[in-house]
Amino acid sequence: MRASRQTATTTSIHSGTGYMNALEKRSVAALASVYAMRMLGLFMVMPVFVLLGSDLQGATPALIGFAIGAYGLSQALLQIPFGLMSDRVGRKRMIYIGLILFAAGSVLAGVADSIYGVIAGRVLQGAGAIASVLMAMLSDLTREEQRTKAMATVGISIGLSFSVSLVVGPLLGAAWGLSGIFYTTAVLALLALIVVAKVVPTPHQNKVNAETHPAREMVGTVLADGRLLRLDFGIFALHFALTALFLVFPTLLKEQLGLAATSHWWFYLTVMVTSFFAMVPFIIIGEKKRKMKPVLCGAIALLAVATASMTGVTNSLALAWVVLFFFFMAFNLLEASLPSLISKEAPAASKGTAMGVYSTSQFLGAFLGGALGGYLLQQAGLNGVLWLMAGVLAVWLLVALTMPSPSYTASMVVQLRTVIATSFDDIDQRLRGLSGVADVVIVEEASTAYLKVDRQHFNEDQLARLEFVRQGDNT
Repeated sequence: MRASRQTATTTSIHSGTGYMNALEKRSVAALASVYAMRMLGLFMVMPVFVLLGSDLQGATPALIGFAIGAYGLSQALLQIPFGLMSDRVGRKRMIYIGLILFAAGSVLAGVADSIYGVIAGRVLQGAGAIASVLMAMLSDLTREEQRTKAMATVGISIGLSFSVSLVVGPLLGAAWGLSGIFYTTAVLALLALIVVAKVVPTPHQNKVNAETHPAREMVGTVLADGRLLRLDFGIFALHFALTALFLVFPTLLKEQLGLAATSHWWFYLTVMVTSFFAMVPFIIIGEKKRKMKPVLCGAIALLAVATASMTGVTNSLALAWVVLFFFFMAFNLLEASLPSLISKEAPAASKGTAMGVYSTSQFLGAFLGGALGGYLLQQAGLNGVLWLMAGVLAVWLLVALTMPSPSYTASMVVQLRTVIATSFDDIDQRLRGLSGVADVVIVEEASTAYLKVDRQHFNEDQLARLEFVRQGDNT
């Protein structure tokens, strides 16, 4: 692969045009549903575990916290290896292995009567780290020009699964207890297996696409990029705070505000629905008005203030609702913005690797949020955990304030003619000479060029005049 040093920074949002064909629609819907069922299973336990897990043998606040975050440790360790292994043995095989591990971990946690058995089950659940494989398979089954829509659909499914889990988790917990939630998770994993086997098409070949798939040779470049590291710390801090929150808030609602556990579902439902709509205007302002850094920093500050404010809501359910509303308004905004920012900052042809490191950071945050939060809950109580969360978020705010404003470039994938007289060096120079092009990476063996362009200054008609560009296949 020919890769020149990337200028400035960039975003990897393909400009999808046209419509998905029937095969693509089927593939995207099936893979998004698999992703959603898996994430729903992981998330459902979070709002109820601290309340129901205390009945397990050997349970302490520290071990309960470790159990909540344990899946994040194995997810973080195996996310990129699973993606790379799928190149060797096939996507579907690795997805089957991951879902079987996930189902087995769910059953193990369900039958366990001790906290240690649940921890083992949660670690085994996380060992089914198939997120990167699912994204790679999405790349195999969709055309370049439809990939942004496909990835957005998967992203929406993840967000919906999280929101649904906060409602369904307490309802299942009230009806069937903690074991019932884990057994339901195992059933969801088996349903996902059926969907993969019967609905998801088998690709003719694995296409290693740099936009959706990690590559060993790009890891060093990604880890050396200060902008990407700031964003990786951001998703770490965000999921650290989220996991730690569910060590605190369910107990606060039940024991200090008197809201029965069977009623927590409506509290979360009203918060999630209203906070989602409240954050949408700020996403639009950040993207359309090019104010993403102020919006990002404002959301982090709001998240930190809301977290600190939870220490003072012990006497008012209405105040607790308002505080949690602002927490999830900021959380939803940041959860939606950070992947876009990773895309903006990822060097050309390195988005897959950047997203792999980003996902690893996310799961490490979930693990440490549970483990450290649980330890502090045992040592210092609810307020100790809340101040730890606020402290981590304050550090993130300082990190974000030092980050240069993100660029507003987009990614384009240009297909080159397989038989061309022009050398790749000449192609690289001519592409870089186009107005609005910030970076170019050419993958010679795939006859593909990855471009980072500023849409305000780039005109796609420029490509039509280049004799080495294959027309009709570019995004």
